[in-house]
This record gives sequence, structure tokens and C-alpha cells, in this order.
Amino acid sequence: MTLKIGVLASGRGSNLQALLDAIEAGTVDGQVVLVVSDRQNAQALERASAKSIPAVHLSPKNYSDRAAYDRALAALFKERGAEAVVLAGYMRIISKSFLEAFPEKVVNIHPALLPAFPGLHGQKQALDYGVRYSGCTVHFVDEGMDTGPIILQAVVPVEDDDTEETLAAKILKEEHRLLPQAIQLFSQGRLRVEGRKVRILKEKPTL
Repeated sequence: MTLKIGVLASGRGSNLQALLDAIEAGTVDGQVVLVVSDRQNAQALERASAKSIPAVHLSPKNYSDRAAYDRALAALFKERGAEAVVLAGYMRIISKSFLEAFPEKVVNIHPALLPAFPGLHGQKQALDYGVRYSGCTVHFVDEGMDTGPIILQAVVPVEDDDTEETLAAKILKEEHRLLPQAIQLFSQGRLRVEGRKVRILKEKPTL
């Protein structure tokens, strides 16, 4: 069954593009039904429009608080029939009101090996700490800051001469591989959340 996917993005949307490419290549059984950004000039909106996908800028300034904004977001995705929502470089914390509309159906990708280095600038945090390995994490979203159950992780080595930019580039390459892989597992119904753990079923469940 084709998974109807909503995407939230604040920036250039390279992970959105990776997801769209995977769908076109047939490695993700999904359809992006709506892309929404909190930033009017987000390149992610241009990427969506180029594929004739509805793209909406919804300004937080027009809402009284975060919960009201997130309720409006959730309503947009519900109207388009989204069954899962992917945060592809979305720079705002999702509130309880949004998560209640999509329980265990909101997925984020973070540029660090969680639970280490949550929040902004995960690559810089990793370099400053002196780790030898960093990477990226795809996880379900909960009410915390990058604290939801982990679906998949990928590791990249940190070299002595790495800068924030070179490390970010290496991690981004893995993000583009890992996010579509996680969404395909979701589409196949192979993810089971059991407390803090996500169990990956070996085979697609039969109906």
C-alpha cells in the first residue's frame, strides 16, 4: 500500500529531495502529498512545486502560540490524507497537539548519533567533544528534544582534519540514504514501537 507522506521543512530540503528520488526510483512505496514550511523562502517548497506537489508556507506569526500553529499544521496534513509526517530539516519543536494528531507517525532525522548531541549544530557539538565517530539518527518524534525512539542510525568516522562543514557533508550523504530506508520500513508496516525501542520486523506483516 502506498504511504501518503506529509513533509515539514525549513530549509533547502535536500532530505525531501532524497525521499522524492527514492519514491521515483521505486525504493520507497510512498507519495508525498503535501510539503509545508514555516519559512516563506525555503528551497524545500521550490523542490515540491517542481514535482507538482502542493507546497504551503504557513507562518507561525499568524498564530497565538505553538500549539495553535501545530493544530493548523495537523489540519493541513489531515486534509491531504497524510498517514505519516517526515521532518526533513524542520527547525521547530513539534508540540503535543501535533503528535496527538499523528501518534507514532512523525519521523525526524538528526545529524548526530543520538542520544549524544541533540538540538542544533550536532556536527559542531561532535567536533567540539572530540568524538571519533559521528553520524545520523532517524527516530520517531516525541515531546522532547530529539528524544524519541530510534529507528535507524548510520556511523561516519571523524577525521582529525574534519571541519564542521566537511563532517556535515559526510553525515548528509548518510542522511540521504538512511531516511528513505526508514520510511520504506514504515510504509511496509515493519516498525513496532515497544517503549523506548523500535523493533524492525523481518518481513512485511500480512493483512
